[in-house]
Amino acid sequence: MIQKIRLIFWGVALVVVAGCGAPPPPPEASDVTRLAVAIAALGPEADPEEAQRAARVAYAYSHQLAREYQITDPPIIHNTKVNMGLKPRGLCWHWARDIEARLKQENFQTLEVHRAVANSDNVFRLEHSTAVISRRGDTFAEGIVLDPWRKGGTLTWVRTKDDAWYNWEPRNEVVARQLERKHGQIVTVTKDQRIVMGQTEFSTQ
Repeated sequence: MIQKIRLIFWGVALVVVAGCGAPPPPPEASDVTRLAVAIAALGPEADPEEAQRAARVAYAYSHQLAREYQITDPPIIHNTKVNMGLKPRGLCWHWARDIEARLKQENFQTLEVHRAVANSDNVFRLEHSTAVISRRGDTFAEGIVLDPWRKGGTLTWVRTKDDAWYNWEPRNEVVARQLERKHGQIVTVTKDQRIVMGQTEFSTQ
């Protein structure tokens, strides 16, 4: 009981201390341009117009989500507020899923959107999710991480292979591994990224 009271106390104290932050600023045009150049540089097949559009959407939608998620704190503090029911959304997988869905609405012909997960088997670090954009036909490992969670709503982007903070894996492979442990049966990821166990197919959302 005493331990529970202490946890409640520190949770309330955390919220009080962190309750006076400000939302992240809107992106600068130069930020969008740098990301567009990086996406176009993924290969000659990447259409510059699509690269520009992807960069613009990634930055604008990250800022929109920051307002919708009511981001005013660093990510770990915001996570705590979400888990306490004080903020609506803003866990890393919320960002990843929403950014992925929004970018896919653009129906890119030369670009592809992926999901990746880090630290799934690391008990000392939080599991982290992100969206990744690549040239169509390339793997997530050859793309660019799009991660607004990392800096509290301000988009961080970096080549997947150059991300010093996280060792990324394909999300569906991580999910399949977790399902195998849970059910004790072989789970496979098909070429079209369906997650299947015998005759059962799992949602990839």
